[in-house]
Amino acid sequence: MDRSTFQALSNLRRVEASALIRAGHYAGGYYLLGYAVECAFKACICKKTVRHSFPPREADKLYSHKLEDLRRLAGLQAQMQADINANAALGVNWAIVRDWTEQSRYDLTMGRAAAEDLYSACTARTNGVLRWIKNRW
Repeated sequence: MDRSTFQALSNLRRVEASALIRAGHYAGGYYLLGYAVECAFKACICKKTVRHSFPPREADKLYSHKLEDLRRLAGLQAQMQADINANAALGVNWAIVRDWTEQSRYDLTMGRAAAEDLYSACTARTNGVLRWIKNRW
């Protein structure tokens, strides 16, 4: 997949998550929001690659679903930490988002509060994690 595909997937999964949460399907919305963040980080990773270059040493790790790992592989760890130091609200939102795992797709008990908290952490107008990533993809 390429960068524009990951960007489109991130946007689509956010829209789908919003629809699911509005319809009361919190577990599905929660899962898709995390997937939207994962795709956004992968778009950032794509931006760093050079066409026709040898795959990086960590190539197998690029297929991760772990948001902390993807943030590091995208080269955004230091920038996010600096922005969190300057903006505590971004730090609060990242603390919510980074707890997402792909295993959430199996959690049938995910409630409204968790799904809405994750949605807000991702999409907040000035401090949303997805918005922050999109400014760098």
